[in-house]
Amino acid sequence: MFVIKRSAQNPIIAPDTKNAWEARAAYNPCAVSGGNTVHLVYRAVSPAVDLGVSANLEISSIGYAVSENGIHFKNKRQLVKPEEEWEKFGCEDPRVTKFEGSYYIFYTALSTYPFSAAGIKVGVAVTKDWKKIEKHPVTPFNAKAMALFPERVNGKIAIILTVNTDNPPAKICIAFFDTIEDIWSESYWKKWYVSLDEHVIDINKGDKDQIEVGAVPIKTSKGWLFFYSYIYNYFSPPAVFGVQALLLDLEDPKNVIGEVKRPFLVPDEEYELYGRVPSIVFPSGAIVKGKSIYLYYGAADTTSCVAMLNLKQILEQLVLVKSRQLKRFVENPIIAPLPNHAWEAKATFNPAALYEKGKVHLLYRAMSDDNTSVFGYATSADGLHIDERLFEPVYVPSADFEMKLVPGGNSGCEDPRLTKIGDTIYMCYTAYDGAHLPRVALTSISLGDFLSKKWNWAKPILISPIGMDDKDAALFPKKISGKYVFLHRLGVSIWIDCVDNLEFKNGRFLGGKAIMNPRESMWDSRRIGIAGPPIETEKGWLLLYHGISKRTSHYSVRAALLDLARPERVLCRTHDQILESKMAYEKQGIVSDVVFPCGTAVIQGELFVYYGGADKVVGVATIRLKDLVDGLSHEARFQHEED
Repeated sequence: MFVIKRSAQNPIIAPDTKNAWEARAAYNPCAVSGGNTVHLVYRAVSPAVDLGVSANLEISSIGYAVSENGIHFKNKRQLVKPEEEWEKFGCEDPRVTKFEGSYYIFYTALSTYPFSAAGIKVGVAVTKDWKKIEKHPVTPFNAKAMALFPERVNGKIAIILTVNTDNPPAKICIAFFDTIEDIWSESYWKKWYVSLDEHVIDINKGDKDQIEVGAVPIKTSKGWLFFYSYIYNYFSPPAVFGVQALLLDLEDPKNVIGEVKRPFLVPDEEYELYGRVPSIVFPSGAIVKGKSIYLYYGAADTTSCVAMLNLKQILEQLVLVKSRQLKRFVENPIIAPLPNHAWEAKATFNPAALYEKGKVHLLYRAMSDDNTSVFGYATSADGLHIDERLFEPVYVPSADFEMKLVPGGNSGCEDPRLTKIGDTIYMCYTAYDGAHLPRVALTSISLGDFLSKKWNWAKPILISPIGMDDKDAALFPKKISGKYVFLHRLGVSIWIDCVDNLEFKNGRFLGGKAIMNPRESMWDSRRIGIAGPPIETEKGWLLLYHGISKRTSHYSVRAALLDLARPERVLCRTHDQILESKMAYEKQGIVSDVVFPCGTAVIQGELFVYYGGADKVVGVATIRLKDLVDGLSHEARFQHEED
């Protein structure tokens, strides 16, 4: 995973009351290198003035500053201000590119008040010396955030822009030109707009979300590196602003060849959380300096900031993310509720898995209409199609601690995990009576009885502490340093504990220490818990885990690599999810937007991941085990280098 570091000098540009034109705000900066100088343009906001309309208005113009190191800027002055009718109410959010000897500064031009989509368009200022300016209106339709590629693409001038930002759905698009003058040709744009969908970059987003062009694309050996703004819940606040990245094909930049699927920069620092508009980070510029990317962004619509990240690392991440996404089985769901079976009429989900004797054995959580959970059994020879499914549950509540105490409430045996050690199969599951906090229960069965479907389960015992929220537990499939090793979710974190035996007598319960915590700036910020038992590989223990975001409450699946000899040592965690809710059976059910795996199987080098979808059905997704582990190992090396 690449590391991003905010500059200790942030904010690098702030409002200055000595300059009326930037007295209220100075944000959304964009930088460009010119020889030994870094030129910076930014949005500057003045106090409200009388423009002859119904209200006094703050006015945006474009400020300019220079720097030798890209962090310390000086000689600030107003560069572009509203002068023409098509920009009379403000010039906002510039993007600057040096192209064939001139600097092109694209900005949002406001031509009408009250503000409306029809009056929010793109303008451009052109200069060679940062003194003499030539300006043109560009788009005849609603658009923002236009940026010129720094060199031609297949002989054509290329531009990236956001269309219909104020008339959603917004779309990030590519346009090509033969001459510079075509860029401000109204006839060109009218013709281009007729076939708008042909120019769109395919960026998956939710109906409640918004996207916008961020920085000018950067040419690299692997593709065009492109940073953009992704705003979650933009149309159903509270909105969450974040920075994401794409890798675009060098020859066809409409083609996405790599991506970071979750924001790697979100509001965290005080200057990002508090300002004219709280909790905003908005990417607006990026340059390469040595081995680093300097990413410039606006903070809380008030100040200008910069963060640094390693170019090599982010390129590797962009390539890796796409290669290690779990691939859903096209015939999902593979198990669904059966209305004629009362015990599994409401839901069938969160399956444990065990691969033995050429079959995947699944124990899935089944729920009746009175919300009692039991475990059903099914098998699959190819890991995808169900060959056998029993008519009766194979495990039902039997102990006081899992018997229903609240009529109609949830209770029973939930979310099993299976581990085989020797000739014994151990099952951890969540025991719940509906009145007390859930606890981890442990039982076992001989391998022979399990395969013969003789359900002679050992009497279950509670192994997690009284009065503590503890779930999502599993045993490692072998002893390590002579001890049994458990992973479990205590509170909001993943814990590890090593025990001499599995008796849990004399007040002994699971504890240990936390090895993985939610990451506030990532998308697993609320709570994390393991999927199934870890898988032993040459490069470490592969652990899949689910994470829940504070920002969206959606469940997603990520991966981690643990040290073989010291599994409490986490070698690497993925930044991006490898599975998230997208399909209808994952988004709509008893609990929306949930993918929740409890078991895996490895068949001929392929990893099969079995998961619950929306707490309703069972799905399966696959990936080559080597691809996933190699990617994690590669990231672990990067992290070691960074440390």
